[in-house]
Amino acid sequence: MEQQEETFAKGYNFYKIFWIFLILALAGDLIEVVFCRFSMGRWMSRSSLLYGQFSIVWGMAGVLLTILLKRMQGKKDLYIFLGGTVLGGLYEYFCCMGTEYIFGVRFWDYSKYSLNFQGRINLLFCFFWGMIALLWVRNLYPRISRQIERIPSKVGKPLTWAMAVLMTVNICLSASALARFSERQNRVEAEGKVDEFLDECYPDGWMIQRYSNMKLRSTDPLNGERTGSWTSPLS
Repeated sequence: MEQQEETFAKGYNFYKIFWIFLILALAGDLIEVVFCRFSMGRWMSRSSLLYGQFSIVWGMAGVLLTILLKRMQGKKDLYIFLGGTVLGGLYEYFCCMGTEYIFGVRFWDYSKYSLNFQGRINLLFCFFWGMIALLWVRNLYPRISRQIERIPSKVGKPLTWAMAVLMTVNICLSASALARFSERQNRVEAEGKVDEFLDECYPDGWMIQRYSNMKLRSTDPLNGERTGSWTSPLS
């Protein structure tokens, strides 16, 4: 009797976590694209990366939910909802603040929403995080996990490492292009071949089109100093 091939992503390991990240990054991006289409009346890219439709915020949220899953299992629905609301709000807040300080840009701004905090989070979307946490723990994760574990090890392992390399290159290149874009807004001249490559391949127009919902700190026309408000580069 032949032994069944061992799955490559049984339980909690790197392979399971990576595919959770990839699946949620793709699904989250597509959800935001559809949401923007119906709420704003137009299609726009919501990807965090230069290539492909992947939201790093959603992908990492899936990873964090999976890591915390063991603590959430067996808890009441209200506990999971409130935990997801608080942790999701904190997570989104620090993600927004991180991109502001690292890249000098803001990818979402809730200033026009009621009950927002510094435009980085608002109570309604915090509740969305709570509902997502509940749905993830009770329904989505078990189903997705089973499907991942059905992938044969001889296919899953090389495919995982190939995708991991591609995603790493994509993330590093995207971060470099965003950092250089921020430098150009501050009139920092290119230094070296890498900056020249980024300026040539990913100029301001290209970056603004790719990150069409991105906002920059507005500038005071009198003294040229940055203000506390955020405006679209297209405005």
